Amino acid sequence: MISSSLTESLLPTTERALLHSVAVAQSEGRTPSLSAAVAREGRVVWSAVLPSGEGPAPDPDPQYRIGSITKTFTAVLVMRLRDEGLLELGDPLEKHLPGTDLGEATIAQLLSHTAGLAAEPPGPWWERTPAALRPGLAEVLGDAPFKHPVGRRFHYSNPGYTVLGSLVEAVRGVDWAEAVQREILEPLGLERTGVRPRAPYAEGWAVHPFADVLLPEPVEDLGVMAPAGQLWSTARDLCRFAGFLAEGDDRVLCAASVREMATPAAPLENGEWDGTYGLGVQVARLYGRTMVGHTGSLPGYVAGLWVSPADGVAAVTLANATSGPQPWAVAAELVRTVAEAEPRMPAPWRPLPDVDPELLALTGSWYWGAKPHVLSLLPERGLLLAPVGGYGRGARLRAERDGTWTGLDGYYAGETLRVVRRADGSVRHLDLGSFVLTREPYEPDAGVPGDIDAAGWRGMP
Repeated sequence: MISSSLTESLLPTTERALLHSVAVAQSEGRTPSLSAAVAREGRVVWSAVLPSGEGPAPDPDPQYRIGSITKTFTAVLVMRLRDEGLLELGDPLEKHLPGTDLGEATIAQLLSHTAGLAAEPPGPWWERTPAALRPGLAEVLGDAPFKHPVGRRFHYSNPGYTVLGSLVEAVRGVDWAEAVQREILEPLGLERTGVRPRAPYAEGWAVHPFADVLLPEPVEDLGVMAPAGQLWSTARDLCRFAGFLAEGDDRVLCAASVREMATPAAPLENGEWDGTYGLGVQVARLYGRTMVGHTGSLPGYVAGLWVSPADGVAAVTLANATSGPQPWAVAAELVRTVAEAEPRMPAPWRPLPDVDPELLALTGSWYWGAKPHVLSLLPERGLLLAPVGGYGRGARLRAERDGTWTGLDGYYAGETLRVVRRADGSVRHLDLGSFVLTREPYEPDAGVPGDIDAAGWRGMP
């Protein structure tokens, strides 16, 4: 029995391909149920729930535990505190949460799992034991919280996000769960997301590896470790959250801060060239696309969320089995299916509303040494420097109030471009992070360092 709901029509062939992917995942993954949803341009356009056995159709949007996808919510809270000026990402944790014995580990390092902390707290398997065994951070961190030097490598850490949750509580002055509800869930309208399950929800199971039989998994409250994995949600709610991760929402976190979260911050291990970690989100290269999101698991549940910002497509897959299905792989496949079958329509070309003649005069050919580049005009007085031939250094540049431009990407990210003029006001050259760009290759009297040979260009004798 399959329950499916649509809020905006996709092509029938696309719907069939999506349904086939999740049906294969539910069947081959041997999971009692699997819920999936796809969003396009921030709107949920398809969802389906596949239960096992016969019987009435399930609720079209049941809750599941989402495990470590919770960490992304915690990271958003921390970034909000940064944007409000209440902390800096480079601050040592000790500045805002003293007494943890974590020394100079910074907030950014905790967000990116580079603080060197252990992957798990000491003691018994924390996901299947009562939270009372870990009443505070001392029990979560233990006597030897570090496994690696601070800042040297990526090492995924559940205790690290527990600490970040306590940081939110200390700085904000409210419980972590209250902050999530008030600052993220309510503004984004995530009505089926919370720290406790609300019916209808899927029960968690372990599936025997060699027989089609089930064992119920315990559902423990995570207590102080809630910021690392407590939340329950639905595929449709998480698709809306994925849209926020792609575009931002000023009610929660601006687009620039969301992009910062998705910027790789953790060093890669040898061989790990397709995935890295930002500030609370995973960044992966899947099916030739850059996808941002997170995976999650707790006993009885696995989850995957991916969004491709370039395609405007997000997908979420949730299952109620401890192991077997791979919802992160299925979610990536769903993104690819929609992006390839129904590619994003390009924004229509429109002329600029106005133009500064002096700015327009800067466009055209420029040379770094003998290497040709083209400078083009972008909206809001922005510039695009592109090397001719497709190789070399280029950048998008943002206009600043002082008449300079700041590089936004690539080698020139953060570097300043200045227009250098002669005494008569004509443009002598462009200075980009000390590099001189001239109208002609090694143009005489254009300020090229080292001077230009007076004999000029010549053949080989």
